[in-house]
Amino acid sequence: MQQHKINKGFGFLFEMGCGKTLTAIATMGAAFNLGKIERALIIAPTSVVAVWPKEFLEYADFKYTCRTLLGEKQNRIRQLDDLMKFPFKALKVAVINYESIWREGIKEKLQEYDADMIVCDESQRIKTHDAEQSKAAHQLGDQARYKLILSGTPVQNNAIDIFSQYRFLDPSIFGTNFYQFRNRYAVMGGFNRKQIVGYKDLNELIKKEHSIAFRITKEEAIDLPEQTFETRRVSFTDKERSLYDRIRRDSYAELESGGQITATTVLTKLLRLQQLAGGFLVEDKSEKPQLVSKAKLNALADIIEDYVIGAGKKLVIFARFIPEVKEIIRQTQKQLPAGKKLVAIYGDIKKEDRGDIVKQFQEDQNTVVFIGQIDTAGTGITLTAADTCVYYSKNFNYATYSQSLSRIHRIGQRNVCTYIDLEVEKTIDEIISRSLSKKEDMAKTVVDNWRDFF
Repeated sequence: MQQHKINKGFGFLFEMGCGKTLTAIATMGAAFNLGKIERALIIAPTSVVAVWPKEFLEYADFKYTCRTLLGEKQNRIRQLDDLMKFPFKALKVAVINYESIWREGIKEKLQEYDADMIVCDESQRIKTHDAEQSKAAHQLGDQARYKLILSGTPVQNNAIDIFSQYRFLDPSIFGTNFYQFRNRYAVMGGFNRKQIVGYKDLNELIKKEHSIAFRITKEEAIDLPEQTFETRRVSFTDKERSLYDRIRRDSYAELESGGQITATTVLTKLLRLQQLAGGFLVEDKSEKPQLVSKAKLNALADIIEDYVIGAGKKLVIFARFIPEVKEIIRQTQKQLPAGKKLVAIYGDIKKEDRGDIVKQFQEDQNTVVFIGQIDTAGTGITLTAADTCVYYSKNFNYATYSQSLSRIHRIGQRNVCTYIDLEVEKTIDEIISRSLSKKEDMAKTVVDNWRDFF
């Protein structure tokens, strides 16, 4: 048997905060020390790519050299070339984001790099079997000798999410044909019997899944501190309430009379209402949002006063929209005492800078506030220097929200974790919170239940 045909795969299906990264680094180190691997490729969400070198620096007790493949295509290719030419005996580690692995020129270079071990971090990113990044991961995985998947949520919404991840990991478990897999475990129904309406033989599926995976929950792993949740209800002024109600009524009327309802049209209306709950109005003829309410900003200022300035604690703040993030930054900079600093990660922040930003928050006692856009900074980073997190606004996706909760509630945390939701009464904020408490993804239900949201 040729060495390239020995494709060993394993899954670390650890709940968030239970040490997936540490375990993966230890596994890579053991394989390197045994002479089994020389080159590793880590595929991760974009926001996490720059975190991996910091984790290696902290945990690796073996010789390694690590390159993050960020920026322009030519820069990524040059980094891989440098890595392949590295002259000393050490584990060569390349880290790249999922969205890039299928791009022309980069995919071919990764195949030339010929990693001995590939690690898919947050492997649910390849759960869609026919997505370009999933197909590229499958092809790269077929070439590698060893493979790992890391995920606390390998099955986000459907049991069939596991197929593509295991197609990468070990095709002998569930095969290589998605439709055969679906027919085996899913019950089809609905229009033309093309919708999954249920599942069958799930005990067999789970048994096969765990045959090459190890699952750890927080309860099994360690005695993590408690989590407490608090809602700070915020009130609009009469003028702000009138504005919100007018836009809500107008949105309802437009949808009611607009013909076919689509998820896109409903979500667009809901986003506008959520922006308004956060204090911002985007006029129809304007692209720049206008600050029309400081209700939430004032509530946040009170929390900063109590927790940061008064109690001397560090604080994490998550918000959904960039205008919110920027206004929170502006207000907080004015509020913090001299010598105290904040850091922020949102869409405009360069990916290669994010690891240092997290490190500053974790290690610098004078950096007391971390402000993050939830879709950008809600996964893959450790913020345990704080034990309190404020949600200025949230998005509609439970998986993203669940991930963000674990930024402060993970290994290294010694205190009770407190989460504070800022909600404007009788607005979309309350609907989002109810949906997330039921572990629902609102984007999947808006078409059928759109009237409930207005």
